[in-house]
Amino acid sequence: MKSSSSLQVSALLSPATINLNLTSPDRDSVLEELVNQIPQFSKKPETRQTLLRALHEREQLHSTGIGDGVALPHARNGLVGLVDDPIIVVGRHPKGINYGAIDAVPARLFFLLIAPTVTQHLGILARLSRLLRDPKVRQDLLKADKPEKVADIMKEAEEKG
Repeated sequence: MKSSSSLQVSALLSPATINLNLTSPDRDSVLEELVNQIPQFSKKPETRQTLLRALHEREQLHSTGIGDGVALPHARNGLVGLVDDPIIVVGRHPKGINYGAIDAVPARLFFLLIAPTVTQHLGILARLSRLLRDPKVRQDLLKADKPEKVADIMKEAEEKG
């Protein structure tokens, strides 16, 4: 396992966990839609429920909408035992939904993060938020026409530093 400092966000992305057409009308539904995107959870309803509960609890503490139309839903701590390796699920909503971000801009880009350890969780969260601060990265993600393009955009952004 790589250390979190060398872990590339783009390496954690796969077309199976990228949904460019979220249809949910609200935050809770979006969380469910994102969790349902995780292939290894499809036959584990109890794992899905545990994750959803952790995500809802985190949102009740404080919204994970970070502004600029981006939300980084994640549980408060590493989910030890729930996953063996970090997972990132990417979602894009055509209109955006109210996500309680400090700037009140509806969230259109969602990066759901699940990690087995707190160290990985914090390292990936920091890397993701740094990459998504770049307006060009956000614009490119909003225009991506297929899941593979999302991974390419993130890889390119990481290579730029």
